[in-house]
Amino acid sequence: MRNSGVISLAAALALTGAAAACADATPQRVVSINLCTDQLAMMIAAPEQLVSVTTMARDPRASVMAEQARAYPTNNGLAEEIYLLDPDLVLAGQFSARATVSMMRRLGVEVVEFAPAQSLKDVSANMVKMGEALGRADVAREMADDFARHLSDINPTQGRRPTAATYAVNGYTSGAQSLSGEIIDTAGFATLAAQFGLPAGGFVPLEALVMADPDLVISGADYPGTARAEEVLSHPALTRLTGGHMPMQDKDWICGLPSVLDAIGELRAEREKLEQDE
Repeated sequence: MRNSGVISLAAALALTGAAAACADATPQRVVSINLCTDQLAMMIAAPEQLVSVTTMARDPRASVMAEQARAYPTNNGLAEEIYLLDPDLVLAGQFSARATVSMMRRLGVEVVEFAPAQSLKDVSANMVKMGEALGRADVAREMADDFARHLSDINPTQGRRPTAATYAVNGYTSGAQSLSGEIIDTAGFATLAAQFGLPAGGFVPLEALVMADPDLVISGADYPGTARAEEVLSHPALTRLTGGHMPMQDKDWICGLPSVLDAIGELRAEREKLEQDE
């Protein structure tokens, strides 16, 4: 019995130590240096766990959480300013602020990188990954499950799928093998890019777009002081298209967030309107 008591005490101490180690492993000062990780972290982080987000997070043209971001100090993703924030975890995009990511790792700061969401499945996966990074796995899993439930509630499209083309800077259009392409597909459209042999998207000359005459052209919102590369978006030739036109802001689908459900809803409403006009 005495040995049993010693073993029980040892087991209890081991469990206590393990719990303390887990608590210590949970990051307490998290800094995000990417627009998409900004928003995921704001959704999932515990109160006071996230100490800074990028300045882009406050831009209502780029961020669906611009208002919430005002509660956080901002950063420009520069190595020196990030290090002075004394983070124990930095959240970064796979392709952003590479010099800062490299410097943080050399200084011994943990960095977790997130690849851009290329599909609706990636949206859920990045939620779960963020939860694991922040020690908030249960919160993230619940959010991911809720997102999946809402997706499953969307009724599949019956009958003809009208064609839709995103048209962005320099004539870039999204393909079906991209997040925006999958959003378009889920809303009941077929991406025009497939007709041009661009499954992942690519550049389509304005003349080719006009000749294809898709049922719907989805373009970004116009901003004052835009670059010459964006002049194609207001070219008079686009007025010759007989289909519909729908502006969507980058924030609607640039990041893999639960808000992509709103983009799907808006596109489905547009498809229904096109069907009524036929």
